[in-house]
Amino acid sequence: MSWNDPDKVDSTIYKVVVNHEEQYSIWPDHKEVPRGWKPAGKTGSKAECLAYIKEVWTDMRPLSLRKKMEELAKNPPPPPPTPDPNAPREKSLVDKLSEGDHPIEVGLRPEKTLKQFKESIDRNYVHIKFTQTKGGTELGFPLDRDASDLKTADFEAGKGTAHVQGNLTLDYVKVKCVASIDLSTLQGMGRLVKLGAAE
Repeated sequence: MSWNDPDKVDSTIYKVVVNHEEQYSIWPDHKEVPRGWKPAGKTGSKAECLAYIKEVWTDMRPLSLRKKMEELAKNPPPPPPTPDPNAPREKSLVDKLSEGDHPIEVGLRPEKTLKQFKESIDRNYVHIKFTQTKGGTELGFPLDRDASDLKTADFEAGKGTAHVQGNLTLDYVKVKCVASIDLSTLQGMGRLVKLGAAE
């Protein structure tokens, strides 16, 4: 008969053990109780010990959790403060980027090169990244050729400034992105302008 024969009767005598969290288990009676556990005062066959545990262990939550929940029931935390309707609400991303000029860089993947920036302008679609927003906000927009100014941009020499503009929708708000980019660094300053219903 092999050791793992399911028909073999388990004749081991067990003891019920309990830990500091009042969680129960069984352990062979002839073995030393593991650290952190102590005998609960019941020994017998596996079935007897499991029946005893079923009878006494009626709340499966660890003791620390039960105590914490009892404490919360006695002393519930104060309700969260009601927001003050008159308090100034945190500005939206659109509001923040519409105030003054902000540091930007050309947003290009996989690499930022003058050649790629020129290609994006030729395709009439540019990506601008506002570098000081949380995580960096990258916006892509169709280039408004009439509003943009590329007269001083020398792409061959990598000098001068490209002034690009284009409209997009950010957080459900129609805006115009206005950016001036130094071709030698592909960085510059930019801002958003909220568009009125008329534009």
